[in-house]
Amino acid sequence: MALIFFGTPQFAVPSLKALIDAKEDTALVVTQPDKVKGRGHILSAPPVKELALAHGIKVVQPAKIRNEDFYEELKALNPEFIIVVAYGKILPEDILNLPKYGCINVHASLLPKYRGAAPIQWALLKGEKITGVTTMLMDKGLDTGDVLLKSELEIKDDDNTGTLFEKLSAIGANTLIATIKGMRAGKVEPTPQQGEPSYAPPLKKDDGKIDWNRTAGELSHFVRGMYPWPSAFCYLNNERIKITKARPVAGQGIPGMIEKAEGERLFVGTGEGLLAIEELQPEGKKIMLATAFLAGRKLKVGYDTFS
Repeated sequence: MALIFFGTPQFAVPSLKALIDAKEDTALVVTQPDKVKGRGHILSAPPVKELALAHGIKVVQPAKIRNEDFYEELKALNPEFIIVVAYGKILPEDILNLPKYGCINVHASLLPKYRGAAPIQWALLKGEKITGVTTMLMDKGLDTGDVLLKSELEIKDDDNTGTLFEKLSAIGANTLIATIKGMRAGKVEPTPQQGEPSYAPPLKKDDGKIDWNRTAGELSHFVRGMYPWPSAFCYLNNERIKITKARPVAGQGIPGMIEKAEGERLFVGTGEGLLAIEELQPEGKKIMLATAFLAGRKLKVGYDTFS
């Protein structure tokens, strides 16, 4: 029996690649329509589409999935599984009920924690030490379906959304294959989610604005969770500055004020402790070390302030 794969961004690519490598009969890939990207306004295909076409797999990109013709196309394949990895739209109940074994979702959190669109970011923003991937039997709720398998991952002190994205996408691919094999063998059974749910709503560009009254520890989590998008940002003399790498250190200072520049770091006051900035990105320029940033500016310690 065939598999149908729903997915769109780079996060979904390792899962589709794992299905291909495992010789699973992936008969159809469903992904979002191509989008215009970049300053050149170039029409770009989703990463999942590029991989599927490279392996000769049929791709469809419906603008709307609540469509009778689209439903009939899926039904005609008589799918054993429908796999959903960061597709970007909620599947209607008639599609959820199509496959023999149901629809399996690969979600980048340990459910019921961080249901929603941005689980990787919110795990970092909340200062979690452990995260992971859950494969889930989908129902009509928002990430409320029964758990199939979980795989845990320790969050390192230098992890950010970008690094966790890569790690969890790889773990998700392995967990997906184990889930499929386990369900066929009758060794993986759906289990209701247990524990208090939390949510991970999508982030907006303006959510990256830094509040210097928060503690240095909170701001460190904030910088890591917001990188690479939308990035934690602030202003210095009306210039927009992205903070891309920073750590909390002991000390006291006025929130937002540059308290000292020492070694390769810039120390800024917060509501509690100091934030040691190691890398930042001025508007229109590349990411640079704090030392390079300081070399091009005549900043006054104890006077100049980030807002």
